[in-house]
Amino acid sequence: MSVAAAPEPTHVAHRDNHTHRDVTGGWLRPAVFGAMDGLVSNLGLMTGVAGSSASSQTIAIAGLAGLAAGAFSMAAGEYTSVASQRELVQAELEVERRELRRSPREEVRELAALYEARGVEPRLALEVAQQLHRDPEQALEIHAREELGVDPADLPSPTVAAVSSFVSFSVGAVLPVLPYLFGATALWPAVLLALAGLFVCGAVVARVTARTWWFSGVRQLLLGGAAAAVTYGLGTLFGVAVG
Repeated sequence: MSVAAAPEPTHVAHRDNHTHRDVTGGWLRPAVFGAMDGLVSNLGLMTGVAGSSASSQTIAIAGLAGLAAGAFSMAAGEYTSVASQRELVQAELEVERRELRRSPREEVRELAALYEARGVEPRLALEVAQQLHRDPEQALEIHAREELGVDPADLPSPTVAAVSSFVSFSVGAVLPVLPYLFGATALWPAVLLALAGLFVCGAVVARVTARTWWFSGVRQLLLGGAAAAVTYGLGTLFGVAVG
């Protein structure tokens, strides 16, 4: 009587439906990095002003001005960048659409050649390409993904990019200003709150990296602290020179 061999243990990834983390970061990464940008830049601005022996009122005004200027600059830059990218992609899609109308056979062969290069048997590659070309919109989508690396139905929105950049930068930039808005007259509460925010941002970024949360948090805290120390020193140096 033969005994059936025990099935090989299934890898843990396959037991969990072989899921992967979002390696692109999705919305999390740009949002957190936008907040960190606001934190570091505004903290640096405020410590630089504080180093020149400015009053707490002047430091607070500088922080608010840095928040507004930085947030609007980020939003305008993101809108222009994403809009330009979107317009370029749409122009290239129109070129591809015209080629599909003018030279359908050449486009079929081009797509078949792409599949052949990936190891598909030539006859099968041609059959697949011909079937995909029966629907013009599907053919355009396939060619766009294969040749341009974009999905025509999922192009980035300039408005969404601008608003998200504005909000995330503002959230980060407001942290070092908050103590002054609640009556603080010294710099250290703003620095402590900003460094705590940097640690949290770094820890959150660890969700889309291979690093531990504490390593990412401490790394971002040290980088932000170093930037604040340098700008404080420069502010002190310039304040003495001007004075």
